Amino acid sequence: MSEITSFMEGYNNFMKTHTDPRTADWFLAGKLGHLLVILTSYVYFCSSAGPKYMKDKKPYDLKTIIQAYNLMQVFASAYLVYEGLQAGWLNDYSFSCQPVVPGEKGLRMARAVWLYFMLKLVELLDTVFFVLRKKNNQVSYLHVYHHTLMPICAWIGVTFLPGGHGTLLGLINSFIHVIMYAYYFVAALGPEYQKYLWWKKHLTALQMVQFCMVFVHNFQVIFRDCDYPKFLNVLLSIQAGYFFYLFGAFYNAQYVKSQRKKKHEENGMISNGVENRTNNAMNEKIKGY
Repeated sequence: MSEITSFMEGYNNFMKTHTDPRTADWFLAGKLGHLLVILTSYVYFCSSAGPKYMKDKKPYDLKTIIQAYNLMQVFASAYLVYEGLQAGWLNDYSFSCQPVVPGEKGLRMARAVWLYFMLKLVELLDTVFFVLRKKNNQVSYLHVYHHTLMPICAWIGVTFLPGGHGTLLGLINSFIHVIMYAYYFVAALGPEYQKYLWWKKHLTALQMVQFCMVFVHNFQVIFRDCDYPKFLNVLLSIQAGYFFYLFGAFYNAQYVKSQRKKKHEENGMISNGVENRTNNAMNEKIKGY
């Protein structure tokens, strides 16, 4: 019990001394326990409770809800891009080293960081929709890991560092999400709109470019003097590299290998066709004899 008490005292002291006072009373900011309950429930529902619940049920028809959800995400992400630019990255922030701007001047960016955190929690619905529609093949390790980790990163930001160097990640990610949820919106309109979705693999490539930018942006600041926590730069660099690997593996399996397989099958069909025509010609020749 003494060890638990000591740990809790240390945790509470750390939170009191390191939490940004501007965001301390904002919804879910600093509430690590609340966040862990949300994410644990999310993982449990997606991996166990949800599939069991849907086992003997027909998939839910969520077309209208998903369309509205995707459209909301497009506008919310676009708003975050605008706020991120106006609050710092368009003019005031330095790409080589950007400390957290204190006081009222940095409050606009702090609000944007909090909204970004809220959106990361709302995005957990992506997986919930998959489960309720019995699209369990899309509930991959990459998908669940990505959706679980991003709220944690955003929570760290809004609780301790609501501004500064790490917010470029949120700006780039929000820009990618404008494009991504626009794609999802069109896809949800129905099969007749599939012809407009030829750019799917380019979206995955954009996501990989995103991780490269985040990696370089955080990795370079590790080796220079900057009033920004190095551990966070290291953490973001590692995660950006890992996400690049995961998305790269997905891109390779989904587009590179599948295209090779398709070409191989097509070449096989052509070869078989030539062989069949040759055999037929020989058979006709034999018949003639």
